[in-house]
Amino acid sequence: MTADLNLNLSADEVLTTTRSVRKRLDFDKPVPREVLLECLDIALQAPTGSNAQGWQFVFVEDPEKKKALADIYRANATPYLDLPKPERGDIRDEQIDSVMNSAKYLNENFEKAPVLLVPCLEGRPDGAPAGMSASYWGSLLPAVWSFMLALRSRGLGSAWTTLHLLGEGEKQAADVLGIPFDQYAQAGLFPIAYTKGTDFKKAKRLPAEQFAHWDTW
Repeated sequence: MTADLNLNLSADEVLTTTRSVRKRLDFDKPVPREVLLECLDIALQAPTGSNAQGWQFVFVEDPEKKKALADIYRANATPYLDLPKPERGDIRDEQIDSVMNSAKYLNENFEKAPVLLVPCLEGRPDGAPAGMSASYWGSLLPAVWSFMLALRSRGLGSAWTTLHLLGEGEKQAADVLGIPFDQYAQAGLFPIAYTKGTDFKKAKRLPAEQFAHWDTW
């Protein structure tokens, strides 16, 4: 492999330790293009509806374009992150402060990531019924998650963000990157960097029994 780091993690380890990385992104270490392409080759093995493979992945290294995308993101993220968050009465409440702090850190430093990624899919699901929308996004999101898993196995991290898509943000981002807005929809904005340390662990989650249903709700 061309990557300079291979963590040799098992499938279960990769699946259970791939975190949304924000404060531990290493903004100073370059990310080689060959590593990104290696991860993308893996991601493109993901399933896609009717084998259409209508995906496109826009990697952004140019500092001015990264700053423009970060500003679009901040315009939506800053007021959202300042909103009070609902209490749920379980372990999720224990984590909300750390989650919000790390999200605000990324919001303030987004453009410092060596690479940003905007995954796109051909067509637009605007106003589509639930079934069509699920089918549409199901043709891209597995590949994006596979890409994040491939990053993790090579000592890199990312965070799946979508706030830049609100309002006019998606159109503004399309203009910055030359994405044909009428032909492709964006799935998010991802900072990509090597991580400071690779010792990520399982997150605190509620037990599976609280989410499982058998034969009826």
